[in-house]
Amino acid sequence: MRIGIYPGSFDPLTLGHLDIIERARNICDKLIIAAALNISKKPLFSIEERLEMIRHSCTSMNNIEIVTFNGLLADFCKERNVNFIAKGIRNRMDIDYEYAVSIMNRKLAPETETIFLLSRSEHSFISSSMVKEVASYGGDITSVVPQFVKQKLIEKFSS
Repeated sequence: MRIGIYPGSFDPLTLGHLDIIERARNICDKLIIAAALNISKKPLFSIEERLEMIRHSCTSMNNIEIVTFNGLLADFCKERNVNFIAKGIRNRMDIDYEYAVSIMNRKLAPETETIFLLSRSEHSFISSSMVKEVASYGGDITSVVPQFVKQKLIEKFSS
């Protein structure tokens, strides 16, 4: 069985993330969507809220598993017999950063490949940070996040 993983903070999940999920799951038997507990970041949404957004947005997809993880991705990949890590690339900055991370992951888990999936042009500008900022000012985020995520952002910023 060919197992892939798509890791991220997903704070919040965007249409760009969903596009990568859809494309990555088409090249493996099982795709693990892994929401990271990253202590260096201060997320807007709790891990439970992020998992809920992913689950709700991926209900029609088969061959996926939605989990959370803490620690080194390479260790998690070894534990779960992951064949490849899928990473979405939006721009040159992503390439530089993700390339360096992939080299380290290869040293830590040589049996796990990293594959880069280029964002579709309509998603290439979307970042979770930008979505949160626009939403915090009441801007229209309809075209960049699933409806359920939009509602969660409205609720978060109205309180």
